[in-house]
Amino acid sequence: MEIHNISEDIVYSSVEKIIESIKAQNNPDGVCFCEQCKLDTICFVLNRVEPRYIVSNRGMTRIEQDWAGRQQTEADVATLAYRGLKQVNHNQRSTCDHDDSTSGGKIPSEPVFYFPTILGRVFDGKTFAPLAEVTAELLSGGKLVEMRNRNWQNPYTLVANTPGTYTFLPASLPAEALDQHCIFEYSLKIESPHYETLVHFFKIPVISSITAPLANMQDKTFRLPDLYLFPPEEGEQNG
Repeated sequence: MEIHNISEDIVYSSVEKIIESIKAQNNPDGVCFCEQCKLDTICFVLNRVEPRYIVSNRGMTRIEQDWAGRQQTEADVATLAYRGLKQVNHNQRSTCDHDDSTSGGKIPSEPVFYFPTILGRVFDGKTFAPLAEVTAELLSGGKLVEMRNRNWQNPYTLVANTPGTYTFLPASLPAEALDQHCIFEYSLKIESPHYETLVHFFKIPVISSITAPLANMQDKTFRLPDLYLFPPEEGEQNG
């Protein structure tokens, strides 16, 4: 049984409709519609609306029957979406190219492998405390894996405000055919001067497609098992 947040569907749909409406008006304010700005707008709205969770089709039916409530929710979301678009465009990320072709414009004509976000956690093996200031590298064939854009780093240094957590989003790769099944092999290398180096090997099965639907991106997370680092042996510490 899966839990689903209906508010996400409403937000994704509302942002898409508003973008299409602005495009139909020839975008008089010069709003950026790149993938990054769209995702930032969606996050802006989601952080300001109440989640509505369901666990079955019956839950979906009940929400659809509450039509007046849904209409009000959609109106509130639309207002937030307009506000979010303006705020995001006034504070565009400097690490993004802001190319409209990445969102709602040019669609890939050839199948590719879209990879999920890779997420994991690292802890001290003795105290079980989440770690920061350790470096994680995502490797394939002994080489660093290219990330989807410059907002994602590889190597990635775990930071204090999200201790113990690392994330990667590999760039897509071309496929030979649509719906091609392939298993990609990776290794995760975690290093710190205060701990022994750890290398974790894993595989990700992926099916090729033409596009990666935005509304499903929140479900595309590949979670690795919790990993633990240990200080070097006493003899190694003393040289």
